[in-house]
Amino acid sequence: MIDLEPVATPGAPLARRNPVAKLAAAMVFTIVLVATLDPVAPAIAIAVELAVLPLFGVRYRVLARRAWPLLAAAVGILVTLVLFAADRSGPVLVEAGPVLVTQGVLVTALGLVLRMLAVALPGIIVFATTDPTELADALIQNAKAPARFAIGALAAFRLVPLLEQEWRMISMARRARGVDAGRNPVAKLRLFASTAFTLLVGAIRRGTRLAVAMDARGFDAGTPRTVARRQRFTRADTLLVVTAAALAAAALTTSILLGTFRPLIG
Repeated sequence: MIDLEPVATPGAPLARRNPVAKLAAAMVFTIVLVATLDPVAPAIAIAVELAVLPLFGVRYRVLARRAWPLLAAAVGILVTLVLFAADRSGPVLVEAGPVLVTQGVLVTALGLVLRMLAVALPGIIVFATTDPTELADALIQNAKAPARFAIGALAAFRLVPLLEQEWRMISMARRARGVDAGRNPVAKLRLFASTAFTLLVGAIRRGTRLAVAMDARGFDAGTPRTVARRQRFTRADTLLVVTAAALAAAALTTSILLGTFRPLIG
């Protein structure tokens, strides 16, 4: 059975905000962070995101369960940058044979990893607290998005849970046929790539059938459509977007005042 309900508590103050407002707030909050490479601004942003998490009704345990692939990727990127970065400026912190870690490379690696987390977390929070149907309705009514795009996005959200089920079915079918990597890491990697490719092919086929079905129902005809559920953009929604912009600007200002600001361009 596929669970289509939001994982957040519906009665949470920020979880009840308009989906377009939450999406706009996340975009405004993260765009400002892209302007700097220092670790201070994204660290402040991550602290703010974690602090407001209860206001969205999402528990920290739920966030950790959803974001663990992101955390694993962040650790991998950090280790890779520290070991193989070309810039080795600054005082030497660790020197063990071929491994040379300097202050400059560590600051750069932390800045990139923290920025990735600060940019990704708002998206995870927004989509974890937003019902796909309400998002599609809000995109059509408040963002004036084309119905074809909005309904296509809704269909994509509805089909995402199927990927996990299909991955499990493909793995079980291969084990039933005796295809198992055992403890061989190379065989596991090869089996993972093969399963991912099979899943990708199935997703493309399903998407093609969905696009044909939508065209057959006139989603590309340009005919105005009515909506069954009204999505209102209130003053509280505007305040959410303004507050997100103010917090992002505060993080960037703090970085400048501390002298750690490193512009992305220039």
